[in-house]
Amino acid sequence: MKTVESPPREALAVPPTQAPPPAGDRRRRRLADQARAYGFLLGGLVCFALFSWYPAIRAVVIAFQKYTPGSEPEWVGTANFTRVWHDPEFTAAWRNTLTFTLLALLIGFAVPFVMALVLNELRHAKAFFRVVVYLPVMIPPVVSALLWKWFYDPGAGLANEVLRFLHLPTSNWSNGADTALVSLVIVATWANMGGTVLIYLAALQSIPGELYEAAELDGASLLQRVRHVTVPQTSFVILMLMLLQIIATMQVFTEPFVITGGGPENATVTVLYLIYKYAFLYNDFGGACALSVMLLVLLGAFSAVYLRLTRSGEGDPA
Repeated sequence: MKTVESPPREALAVPPTQAPPPAGDRRRRRLADQARAYGFLLGGLVCFALFSWYPAIRAVVIAFQKYTPGSEPEWVGTANFTRVWHDPEFTAAWRNTLTFTLLALLIGFAVPFVMALVLNELRHAKAFFRVVVYLPVMIPPVVSALLWKWFYDPGAGLANEVLRFLHLPTSNWSNGADTALVSLVIVATWANMGGTVLIYLAALQSIPGELYEAAELDGASLLQRVRHVTVPQTSFVILMLMLLQIIATMQVFTEPFVITGGGPENATVTVLYLIYKYAFLYNDFGGACALSVMLLVLLGAFSAVYLRLTRSGEGDPA
């Protein structure tokens, strides 16, 4: 019978534990790792500093100056703010911007959520319909605005041609003072809702299916399941997207600039469009920066209050 030889005693010995490196070596290694991490971040920090932070700080400075490119700036204090405040277009621009934001919330905020609910319930061709919904986001904004400008043309535009084919009354669309702002809201909703729909879809697919099954067993209808399961489970995403949409719609520029030019009768002049007019039509960069600072302060204050209220609401017991 062949015996199995046992390994030598030296092989069974437990190797001695390695001593930890000295504190100085650990500190140098940690500093090297931090330096390497900050080195990777340096490119992004430089880009932000040159193209975001510096222009913002420079705009705040110019807001208190009489400034024309090529000339020496002159400090004027709050004169730019006073002049902009008394401009007749100032009131129209803020009224149109706030109205546009309200209409965008009524029209453009509900439509992506409903569309996400519909796409989430599909059993076939999900990928195809997601591509179709997201396709407008891939089109350059100016191209989208030009397409809709032709679509809204009161003469040979597609919108009125369809209405004539259906024997319905036509509309002035973007050329009418009463309908221009609503027309721009439709354009902005169509062009930007693709990304919002995909975010909602991701939030909907993260909801546990057991919650819907329990609701169905309790006899909940479709609307009740949406109200008591879907909305509470996606409330954080809804609140954040609402904040982002308000900030974005308060800065609307492309649609009024390309489609209506601020008209008719200043019906679509927005704050950002008025800033453009001050800077590039009136050559008044001080007034443009003053108006920009007003918008910055308003959006910053609104964001702080909104986040404070939503954060305190999440902390309340259910």
